Amino acid sequence: MNHFAWLALGAYLLTVAFTYFLKFKNLNHLKKHGTEIPAGFEEQIDAELLKKTMAYTIEYSQFGFVTSIFSNILILIFIFGGILDAYNSWVISWHWSFIFTGIVFFLLLSYVHTFLSIPFDLYATFHIENKYGFNTQTPRLWVADFFKSIVLSTILFVIVGGGVFGLIQISPKWWWLFVWGFIFIFSIFMNYISPYVIEPLFNKYEPVKIEGLEEKIKALLKKAGIKVSRVFQMDASKRSKYVNAYFGGIGKTKRIVLYDTLLEKMNQDEILAVLAHEAGHWKKKHVLKSLVALELFSLISIFIAFQILQSDWIYEIFGITAPNLLVGFILISFIGGILSFPFSPITSYLSRRREYQADRLAAEFMGGAQYLITALIKLSKDNLSNLHPHPWYAAFYYSHPPVVERINHLRKL
Repeated sequence: MNHFAWLALGAYLLTVAFTYFLKFKNLNHLKKHGTEIPAGFEEQIDAELLKKTMAYTIEYSQFGFVTSIFSNILILIFIFGGILDAYNSWVISWHWSFIFTGIVFFLLLSYVHTFLSIPFDLYATFHIENKYGFNTQTPRLWVADFFKSIVLSTILFVIVGGGVFGLIQISPKWWWLFVWGFIFIFSIFMNYISPYVIEPLFNKYEPVKIEGLEEKIKALLKKAGIKVSRVFQMDASKRSKYVNAYFGGIGKTKRIVLYDTLLEKMNQDEILAVLAHEAGHWKKKHVLKSLVALELFSLISIFIAFQILQSDWIYEIFGITAPNLLVGFILISFIGGILSFPFSPITSYLSRRREYQADRLAAEFMGGAQYLITALIKLSKDNLSNLHPHPWYAAFYYSHPPVVERINHLRKL
């Protein structure tokens, strides 16, 4: 390897080492404070629940270390061990068309990644999730989901990949702009059709069965200027006991989906408070702002990638004997992951600030914060959320404020 390759390797290892440092800090902090009941939580949290939460978090974190080490070793061998170069030379030696070669190039890599992930996914689902009472999925359903996902992802990638590689072939000098526009339009299209085509392949959606709840939800959202087509409940309990809800679709297909586990665990006021928080995001235009920022970042990134790929220096650094755009995209992605890591705490901070803003509006919509507080407590209890994350770890990785800080903030309101 040349000096620049050693520099890239060192930067990657430094990034990985720092992530492990933060995870160890978080685990040690949890082991030290995990059984302490936070102030103001004495009536809602008991020692037994904290012990279970601590055990779950520790076991999942340790499992995460194993999967992360395995993944990082594979990446290092693939990038720096000559496998990427050999794989690239092997695929292009077939002398197929650029579009077909590009589709096959990335599909084969995705299949390998998917199948290597199977043992880890099975262990997480049928051992850890079973052990702590979350998993309700049968092996038969897991297999069905697996093959549905494979087929669906293949179809979607053939469509997207064919479009992207076709645009590159048609316009070698402006493909960065056309590809960005194509992916943007396709993502909007998928938001329209997903509620009707994709989501029903995995779950059953039906009108909310609790009488009067849909009318209350629509009346609440009207305060925020949001109009939804329908409110559905989803049979999430056939896979797990996790509690959640989300806004789905776009435009006329915009709808609210409530997990049946959420309907089972919370009363109507708490459900309304959770949705009021989401309505707060819409009212503050957080979704639109995030979309604009994401698309602007994507446009700048793809333009930079285009400029880099105009020369051969990136291929020379990593010892690629047959330079082409396909292997170039892999290398750009690898370097981009390293360069973007230092910005993680900034994006996390901005996200947490928006969560506080949405909480404040939710309290206004509901005439107080009490129902959102009880809803958050139930969510943290039912999902075994860590109540004692290390501040550094939370600063880097938490898109939402730690639940104790968030509830204390709401109580001040």
